[in-house]
Amino acid sequence: MVITISRTYGSGGRVLGNMISKKMGIKFYDRDLVRMLSDETGINEALFGESDERLKRNYLGEDKDWMKNPTPLSPSDKKYSSESNLFKLEAQMIRKLADTEDCVIMGRCADAILGVRDDVVRLYCYASHDNCVKRAMEVCGLGEKEIVKRIATIDKYRENYYKHFTGKSLYDSRNYDLCIDTGNRPIEELVEIVEMYVNMRKKNCVSK
Repeated sequence: MVITISRTYGSGGRVLGNMISKKMGIKFYDRDLVRMLSDETGINEALFGESDERLKRNYLGEDKDWMKNPTPLSPSDKKYSSESNLFKLEAQMIRKLADTEDCVIMGRCADAILGVRDDVVRLYCYASHDNCVKRAMEVCGLGEKEIVKRIATIDKYRENYYKHFTGKSLYDSRNYDLCIDTGNRPIEELVEIVEMYVNMRKKNCVSK
């Protein structure tokens, strides 16, 4: 079973994902996907980093070519390191991971890339603005003013990125199987809830 997690900045989605992976004994993929992509393609890691859940330019409409033409360009193509092809390469790796192992994948439109599969649970983590600010301040060690600005900036990056490559809103609950308010219960309890849901989905897959 693959668990994808979309989240608002400061909601603790990464913490939840990490704890889920440890509790269930499966791998957790986040920023290490950038390193893996660089190693596999030979493209400088910094290029993937620049496009990691953010667009290099302001939002310029949708790019859903990867849905119709999922195969990345060849290394000899002059557009091999283009933003659009970098996403295709990342999407290819996410599909490969989903086909070969159980894991948790953070962000990167993984829920849309994998689509509605029986072996994929799509989570969305959110919390109130105050909870996000408090959690981010504790993690980053910055003042409230700086954190409020960072939350607005990063959430906008992620929203535009998701919209650009999927044509959907990151905040639309219809994209997900389970939406979790991470601010109203201890993370440990939320891990238990997710594990129970995943196990239920596993049983349904077996019974089909």
